[in-house]
Amino acid sequence: FSNLYSENRLITSIFFGGGTPTFVNSNLIQKIILELKQKFTISPKAEITIEANPGTVDEKKVHEYLSAGINRLSIGVQSFNEDELKFMTRIHDKKKALDTINLARREGFTNVSIDLIFNLPKQTKEMWISNLSIAVGLPIEHISAYSLMIEKGTILNKMILDGKVKIMDKDFDAELYELTIDFLSENNFIQYEVSNFCRQGYECKHNLSYWNYQDYLSFGTSSHSFVDGIRWWNYSALSLYINSIETKGNAIAGSEELTSEQMINEFTMLALRSSGLNLAELKNLYGMQWYQKNKDYFELLHRKGLITIKDNFIKFTKHGYAICDEILSKFV
Repeated sequence: FSNLYSENRLITSIFFGGGTPTFVNSNLIQKIILELKQKFTISPKAEITIEANPGTVDEKKVHEYLSAGINRLSIGVQSFNEDELKFMTRIHDKKKALDTINLARREGFTNVSIDLIFNLPKQTKEMWISNLSIAVGLPIEHISAYSLMIEKGTILNKMILDGKVKIMDKDFDAELYELTIDFLSENNFIQYEVSNFCRQGYECKHNLSYWNYQDYLSFGTSSHSFVDGIRWWNYSALSLYINSIETKGNAIAGSEELTSEQMINEFTMLALRSSGLNLAELKNLYGMQWYQKNKDYFELLHRKGLITIKDNFIKFTKHGYAICDEILSKFV
């Protein structure tokens, strides 16, 4: 690890993702954390997150995570509606989701996040509001709310093509999204990124590292890293991953060094998707040529009520967030 990253840089977050808790022994997780602490400078206040699904953790597992140094738990609830959970073929029901969240709090986790999905087939506004209402009444600090994504080649995509499942249109999706922003804001959850909301001071440091365009290291198959303007990615096949480590000491499948134009585009895109674009910071890092080039378009967005421009700061409104990908495609 240390030959890829300067040891004098402070690491403020560690994230175990990809369903890790289902099959990895917590003793191994503890060993990984200890290895990281030996190889890197880890902040004493580092946020260490692990993902879990309801039904895959019990009291013993929660204690093991806490003992290993995990201090943030991200739970893949997705929905509190029994029919929606069955449609998504989740192994848990509403009660198991509630029990897992309450267990985490009772046993010592003070930073708990949940994932929810909206615009599921047959989902009404009332059903989605019910999910949000249950969520804000729980002992959690963070909510990630995602619109249902349809990927080619999946069973769901085939069901849609065959007419067995109907997905609501983009307008309804946007209505649900704006409803989400309003409801969570009214219940003291701050929106700090397109899909992420939190109570004051509980922004996910792992998320912020991306949105603030900071360096990050990732390990494991298919993982991507970004350091000093260079991005690289690992082999996706486990056999190739292991063989590459054994033969050359790493699993890097490819890499690219970003141009100045690419870095400006990524910096501005990530800033706008999250808490907003600080023009003073943009000027300090990259100059103002990019902004001057796009100034007229920003003014158009402002007149349409899609962004706010105040105190040298550009930020999407809830209407802008709803179509941010379309807006950002004009820049990147």
